[in-house]
Amino acid sequence: MNEANPTAAMLVIGDEILSGRTRDANMHHLAGVLADHGIDLIEARIVPDSTDNIVASIRAMRDRCDHLFTSGGIGPTHDDITADAVAQAFDVGISLREDARAIIAARCKEHGLELNAARLRMARIPDGASLIANPVSGAPGFSIGNTHVMAGVPKIFRAMLEGLLTRIPGGRPLAKRVIEVCSPEGELAAEISRIAETYPQLQIGSYPFRNADRFGVSIVLRGTEAAHVQSAEAELREVFADCLVTAEGEA
Repeated sequence: MNEANPTAAMLVIGDEILSGRTRDANMHHLAGVLADHGIDLIEARIVPDSTDNIVASIRAMRDRCDHLFTSGGIGPTHDDITADAVAQAFDVGISLREDARAIIAARCKEHGLELNAARLRMARIPDGASLIANPVSGAPGFSIGNTHVMAGVPKIFRAMLEGLLTRIPGGRPLAKRVIEVCSPEGELAAEISRIAETYPQLQIGSYPFRNADRFGVSIVLRGTEAAHVQSAEAELREVFADCLVTAEGEA
């Protein structure tokens, strides 16, 4: 019997996300990358720049998954409180780390920037944490326990995540297929439900679409066993042969 994939959760931190000023892109990116790495994202949460909210969320979420990823709140300004909140959540101290300071100092020297107090805030790391490299702007993230703390800027988040995943074991990547059927969802529901009952190990979703030429439903199949995905896809294509929009596709 195959072992289950590792699991993950994500905590997005930032008033700007909840106010609608900034659209989060990191959760979408993380979900796709983890699926390809064989880690199942099972929960996501967005909280404001509030120490109490961050601490409570980390303590609640870290015990329900193998890895907890956070984004946001590790910059140089007064509202970047994530590092302090993480230290509190793990009941450890936090201080300026010399290795993090050296990285930031080198980047400042390279670009002719002053190593001021604001930039040194980004070198404050919870005790016992390991650094996550930031090849974009230098200031590192960090991992403590099963929690990985990264920047909110999408370009930096993606670069940090790419390096981080080289040291996190994954499982079986999801096989993904999509079938487009030119028919109302209500007329397809019974057969889709039958397939879902036949293949309980798969994630099967139906998503109506409408464009200038047609309307219909995209049926998305996901699972860690490619053979099961292919078998379910073949059954659906046979059942809906008269109203398929595309011959084949990938979600």
